[in-house]
Amino acid sequence: MIAPLLAAAALAIAPTCDLERPSGEPGCTREAVDALPMNSLQAVGTHNSYKQAISGPEMARLSLAAKATALTLDYSHPGLTEQLDGGARQLELDLLYDPEGGRYADPLGRKVAKLTGADLPPWDPAPMARPGMKVLHVQDIDYRSSCPLFTDCLRAIADWSAAHPGHLPILILINLKEDAIAFPGSVKPLPFDAAAMDAIDAEIRAVFAEDRLITPDQVQGAFGSLRDAVRAGAWPVLAAARGRVMFALDAPPDQVARYRGDRAVLEGRAMFVNIEETSPAAGYITLNDPVGEAARIRAATAAGLIVRTRADADTAEARTGDTARRDAALASAAQYVSTDYRTPDPRFTDYSVGLPGGVVGRAVEVVAPAD
Repeated sequence: MIAPLLAAAALAIAPTCDLERPSGEPGCTREAVDALPMNSLQAVGTHNSYKQAISGPEMARLSLAAKATALTLDYSHPGLTEQLDGGARQLELDLLYDPEGGRYADPLGRKVAKLTGADLPPWDPAPMARPGMKVLHVQDIDYRSSCPLFTDCLRAIADWSAAHPGHLPILILINLKEDAIAFPGSVKPLPFDAAAMDAIDAEIRAVFAEDRLITPDQVQGAFGSLRDAVRAGAWPVLAAARGRVMFALDAPPDQVARYRGDRAVLEGRAMFVNIEETSPAAGYITLNDPVGEAARIRAATAAGLIVRTRADADTAEARTGDTARRDAALASAAQYVSTDYRTPDPRFTDYSVGLPGGVVGRAVEVVAPAD
């Protein structure tokens, strides 16, 4: 079993060692770092990475109608390239299916704000008119995105990756939006049927060649299941994972089932899936509560899974400055810790999330399973 060896190797790396840029000093040599399996790293990334701020007039109207909801939506991120430059190694994109194009090109929120002409905040509907997966948070309300087309988001990531070939593996989480919202006159999203699921993979592979991806098939190899593979330590070492990206479908069971179809595991698919640890398709899992799910996070990583957790949610921690959830997330063995605050929001507190010493990635101890 590889887990005890993995734990020992991670402990041999200095806590201050940046896995992306090893210093060459004892405990931080490139040779030692590159021999680590990729599931022994921890990095910080962003939640709803594409999200731009709701315009002032639209936020004012939303606050009047649903103040609590408005508070949870009052955050934003810079462009994906800037986030990657700043050390984010996990990104999250929300997809809406729009094979014909134009379904989300006329947001209701702009009409409800009752603004015209120069008073109307700038927004370019042209990308929304084109066919393909769209990237936005909430149709009609929270629709501003730094990359409205999925393929544009992917190209931005791919271009940055090609320019920085030594980067740590980037986890890209995918959420699928198909629910209506309680907003009269709002657009009803299309469901993600089998054709939509195939289209997601097609758009990913149109941008990323196989050797730029880390896929379920690559990790599973000759093992009977992905779960068996990751439990046996089949993740690539950092030397092989650098410069590559890994996609994970962070979705509820019904969407995961549709994505898997009649596959025994994830044969041919581009994305890992958020699934129970006992499933043959288990390789990745979302465990967003690092306080209440601390033991489960530890057990999942010990079983070889890659885990994403969250340091904050709904702007609450940034408003109060409470770091308990952040501290628990960073103290866990979760490989990717997501936040809305890589840098503080000056309107609130000095709350932000990053690894100690400003490193991009560090080694974490993974404890072996009891058996």
